[in-house]
Amino acid sequence: MKPLFSYVSLGVALQIFAVTGQAVEVMHWERLPLTVPLLVRQERVVFVDRNVRVGVPHAVGGRLRVQSAGGTVYLRAEEPIEPTRLQLQDAVTGELILLDIIAEPTQDGQSQLEPIRIVEQATQHHRLKANNPAESDLDNERSRHTPVPVTLTRYAAQNLYAPLRTVEPLPGVRRVNLPPDLSLDLLLPSLPVGATALAAWRLDEYWVTAIRLINQTEQVVDLDPRVLLGNFATATFQHNHLGPRGTSLDTTVLYLITREHSLAQSLLPSISPVDATLNLPRTKPETTVEVGQ
Repeated sequence: MKPLFSYVSLGVALQIFAVTGQAVEVMHWERLPLTVPLLVRQERVVFVDRNVRVGVPHAVGGRLRVQSAGGTVYLRAEEPIEPTRLQLQDAVTGELILLDIIAEPTQDGQSQLEPIRIVEQATQHHRLKANNPAESDLDNERSRHTPVPVTLTRYAAQNLYAPLRTVEPLPGVRRVNLPPDLSLDLLLPSLPVGATALAAWRLDEYWVTAIRLINQTEQVVDLDPRVLLGNFATATFQHNHLGPRGTSLDTTVLYLITREHSLAQSLLPSISPVDATLNLPRTKPETTVEVGQ
């Protein structure tokens, strides 16, 4: 007589096979919008295999239920929807995948639509490199020799200034939260500028924090990394000066790279705790006078 474990394992295996054996429609993302038909009051699953945020137009917000979890997007139309474009944005790299949905009434006896799996195709640049191993090796060599602070700074600048569809993927990078009470008052105390942290990312042991700088005066302000107070690996200004307040040139972004800790641990007074006792005036030591007998 076989042990019970064998029969239980066989039953579980059959259930798994039944679930994974369901047909899945594969769509290839090649920078062209993907058409995703929906049936009213039937949920359709889209496997993206990356954490994404879903952008939904306000016009269909009340007619379409959207949920995203663990690289899977769940779409359910509560009523017919005209052709509408959704945006799936990678939560890490900012890359976009475009979906054109249309929801039609469900007919009697109509079968459930199968899930969709989105597979990314190699871009034309990658296909050219595959056909030219020498070029691919050269790119890999350049990538290995590019310092992480340079790569991370470029990635942050692209996220803030370039269209999201053009942001170069950076494997291993992740967005990090900024402390809500982060004060930058002591970052540039000698310059009349206001500083506000915008966003931060981390790659390996390095952090990059993007900080918006705004001129508070009517004069042009030159920006020099030597006036920054803190413990930073690198500092890069998007522009080397600020125009007078109220002009289109009065704002720029500063990218600060810190190593092995975030920006909060790299600012004053965190890097140099204030000890009030060190500023007390020195007192003369007491003297003892011996009185002769």
